[in-house]
Amino acid sequence: RVTLLELMMVKVSDKNSVTSEEMSVFVRHADFLAGCFQENCGAVLKLTAAADTEDEEALVTIRLLDVLCEMTSNNSQLEHLQAFPGLLETAVDTLRLTHLAGKQAVNVFTATHAMTEQEEISHPAVGFKSHLIRLIGNLCYKNKENQDKV
Repeated sequence: RVTLLELMMVKVSDKNSVTSEEMSVFVRHADFLAGCFQENCGAVLKLTAAADTEDEEALVTIRLLDVLCEMTSNNSQLEHLQAFPGLLETAVDTLRLTHLAGKQAVNVFTATHAMTEQEEISHPAVGFKSHLIRLIGNLCYKNKENQDKV
């Protein structure tokens, strides 16, 4: 699943080579991907324990977030995902939970966590909070209703 999401990520992020037919396929699958993210976003919190750095559900959720960030960076998919029920609320709630998890103990979500260079590069959750913020920002872009919610 992670590999499939990484392939989708590459295709979605390469704006020049995406045909209108492929774009319509991405829009149709956006609901599915957003729903999967909403269902599994709590799995990322398992990464607060050092032993769970290879949790498959957490890795899938991280890749789902990456794909959703790229999809919301594209105007044709943005409006569709901005209206998706609960996606913005889930992203905000997940950001709150990861921020709280980082304050409660020193882990990958701690802002002052001093990681070694190797760990920083290889840990899958590095940048998760910033990607959540990116998704929230994209969902609020030129959307007064979502801005008011946040």
